[in-house]
Amino acid sequence: MIDLRLLREDPDRVRASQRARGEDVALVDAVLSADERRRSSGLRFDELRSEQKSLGKLVPKASPDEKAELLKRAEQLKADVKAADAAQHEADEEARALLLQLGNVVHPDVPVGGEEDFTVLETYGTIRDFGAEGFEPKDHLELGEALGAIDMERGAKVSGSRFYYLKGIGALLELALVNAAVAQATAAGFTPMITPALVRPQAMEGTGFLGQAAGDVYHLEQDDYYLVGTSEVPLAAYHMDEIIDADRLPLRYAGYSSCFRREAGTYGKDTRGIFRVHQFEKVEMFSYTTPEEARAEHLRLLEWEKEWLLSLGLPFQVIDVASGDLGASASRKYDCEAWIPTQGKYRELTSTSNCDGFQARRLSVRMRDGKQVRPLATLNGTLCAVTRTIVALLENHQQADGSVWVPEVLRPYLGGRELLEPVAK
Repeated sequence: MIDLRLLREDPDRVRASQRARGEDVALVDAVLSADERRRSSGLRFDELRSEQKSLGKLVPKASPDEKAELLKRAEQLKADVKAADAAQHEADEEARALLLQLGNVVHPDVPVGGEEDFTVLETYGTIRDFGAEGFEPKDHLELGEALGAIDMERGAKVSGSRFYYLKGIGALLELALVNAAVAQATAAGFTPMITPALVRPQAMEGTGFLGQAAGDVYHLEQDDYYLVGTSEVPLAAYHMDEIIDADRLPLRYAGYSSCFRREAGTYGKDTRGIFRVHQFEKVEMFSYTTPEEARAEHLRLLEWEKEWLLSLGLPFQVIDVASGDLGASASRKYDCEAWIPTQGKYRELTSTSNCDGFQARRLSVRMRDGKQVRPLATLNGTLCAVTRTIVALLENHQQADGSVWVPEVLRPYLGGRELLEPVAK
């Protein structure tokens, strides 16, 4: 939720943000109108309550004739106060509902446009020339099947499309990635967390995932629970309805969880293999900090992501995501995209978003700074989305004989293996 004072004082900035996102600009005026009704109805309620209290003091002192008139007025006031209270509540609910539809205010330096209008900030690593090495690269599924690591056929048999089994070295590789990522995060000062995969509506709405992203969320209607698409949700809600002393900030958590996504609107995209699936494991970094430190913390999260990808020996680029491709809660987002050889392009592997006070206001997470209590800032950053990382590792580190080179950072978690080798059929 954006700061209502900003909306009142600088509505043009919010209109520009909505326009940059490709969202409804008229929503800004609708919120302002509802807010004015809320404030005027509140003022009307206060005036009536004040009159009601004053009248109550006059009745005992009034003459019989005056008392009858005062009691008559008291009855009318009672009805008017009740109606004003209802109007105030209705206006408050309307204003809040409309305010929840507004995305976060986009940072002025974000490139304007859609999915393809990002700006490349940095590029790391060298893209391999497989032709010069004398062989044609295989895709991750062919490699994974030869390694006895991935079984899509039985995943589809049991659960449907976009489901899979990781087995043998594939299962061990997932565990190695999770352990190595958590080890890096812990060394950087993050508290490791294993988070719930089911959350209540307040947590999902509070993080901004029931707006534009609602179609991608699994909802268990009978119990009114949501399956999380990222541990960002339970990590953001961890301190819901709490006040945190400023001297405790930043608070940094590294959440490990299963993630579930319907992948709505992606029919026909990435249907082969495990790049885009309905269930996967992920290690997510999450920070609570002061608004003044949010930008610097965002850059720190990006550096930790880059450190992770460099340790895996993957070629990648860092992009500044365009305004129309931002999630509702993000004011700015950086993606790290790894090179996928058989696709001949960079694909998103990690991302980090600065949400400023947007989620904190919705979840009522505040900080106490001296005598002042105010919203803090929240930020998130994917450290390792396991299936996509496996895709990038297999394809970039494959050898001519079908084996796959293992980065040093993973070897302690894989029994010292330097190569993953095909299994006999």
